[in-house]
Amino acid sequence: MLTDGALRMIVLLHFHILGFTPLQLAYLFLLYEFLGMITNLTAGWIAKKFGLNKTLFAGIIIQIISLLILSQVNQSWAIHHLVIFVMFTQGLSGIAKDLTKMSAKSSVKLLSPDQNSKLFKWVSLLTGSKNAVKGIGFLFGALLLSYTSFYISLVIMAILLSTIFIVILLSLNTDIGSVNKKSKFTDIFSKNKNINYLSLGRVFLFSSRDTWFVVGLPIFLYSALSDGSLEGNKKAFYIIGSFMAAWTIFYGFVQTITPKILMKDKLFSTQTKIWAGLLCLIPILLVALNYYLKEYSVYNVMFLLFVFGFVFAINSSIHSFLILNYTNKDRVTLDVGFYYMSNAFGRLVGTLLSGLTYEYGGLTTCLLVTSILLLLNSLSIEKLNLVDVKFN
Repeated sequence: MLTDGALRMIVLLHFHILGFTPLQLAYLFLLYEFLGMITNLTAGWIAKKFGLNKTLFAGIIIQIISLLILSQVNQSWAIHHLVIFVMFTQGLSGIAKDLTKMSAKSSVKLLSPDQNSKLFKWVSLLTGSKNAVKGIGFLFGALLLSYTSFYISLVIMAILLSTIFIVILLSLNTDIGSVNKKSKFTDIFSKNKNINYLSLGRVFLFSSRDTWFVVGLPIFLYSALSDGSLEGNKKAFYIIGSFMAAWTIFYGFVQTITPKILMKDKLFSTQTKIWAGLLCLIPILLVALNYYLKEYSVYNVMFLLFVFGFVFAINSSIHSFLILNYTNKDRVTLDVGFYYMSNAFGRLVGTLLSGLTYEYGGLTTCLLVTSILLLLNSLSIEKLNLVDVKFN
C-alpha cells in the first residue's frame, strides 16, 4: 500500500507537469482499475485453488516488475506512446495491488473469531491501517518527486518493496486458507442477494470518491498553489502530497475506530442507512458553499473534504464488515474477490468521470456527480437484509 500510494502520486504529478490534460491523466489509471477489477474477479478463485500465500507473493513480485518497467519510460516519446506505455505499467500495478488486498482481507475472515463484534473490530483495524499506510505513501511519493528524479523515485520504491518481499517470504512459511483444486471458475459469481446488492453499493461508493479524488482534486490544488516555476512546483507537490496523505491517514484512522463511533444504543441496521444518507449531503454542501462565496477556497475545500472523509470512512468500514459477515469460510476468497471486483469497477468509473468532469466542468461538476453516485449507493444499501451487531 505504501508503494501503491506513492506511485499514484508520482505518476499523477510528473505527467501533469509534462502537459497531460486531466482526461489524459485519467487514461493513465484506467487500465490499473480495469485489470484490478479482473484480478479481483479471478483472484478469489485462484486463491481457492492455490492458497492465499501464492496470491500475496505474486502481488508483490508484479509490483516490483511494474516499477522497474515504468522507470524505463522515455519522455521524448510521442504523447500517445507515453500514455499507452504508462497505462500498461499501471495495469500491472493494479493487478499487484488487488492480489495483495484480496489476500489480506480474506485472511481476516479465516483468522478472526466468529463473533460479529470481534470481526467488525478486526476488519476495521485492517482496513484502517491499510489506508493509513497508503496515505503515508502519497506523501512519500510527493517527497521523492520533489527531491529526486522520476527514475530514482521508482528505483528506490522497487528496492524497498524487494526488501519487504524477502522479509515476508522468510516469515510467512505456513499456508493460509483451505485449497480446493476442483473449485470451478463459475463459483466466483455469488448467488447471495445481500452480497450482490452490497457489491452494487460498493461500485457507487468508490466511484463517488474517485470522481473528485483521482484527478479533480490534485489538479485543482496544483492550479491554486503553483505558479509554474520549479520552486512553485516543489511547494505545490509538498502541499498536495501532504494533504492527500493526511486525508487518507485520517480516513484510515476513522476506519479503525468505527466500532467505537457507532452508537451502542441504536440498531446497527438503522445506523448503516443513516450514515449512507448523510454522506450524500456533503458534496452538495461544498457546491452550495462555492455558489455562496463565488469561488472555491482551498481551505474550505480541504476542511469539508475531511468531513467527507470522516463519514466516508464509516460507510466503507461498515461495507467491509458486511461482506465478511454475509460470506462463509468456504466461500470467503470467492465472495471477497467478487466484492472487490465491484470496488475496482467503481474506481474505474470514478477515474474516468474524474478526468471528464474536471476537464469539462471543474470541481463543481465532480462534486455534483459524486452526490448522484452516493444517492445510488444509499438506495442499494436499502435493499440489504442488514444484521444487528451487539457492541461490547
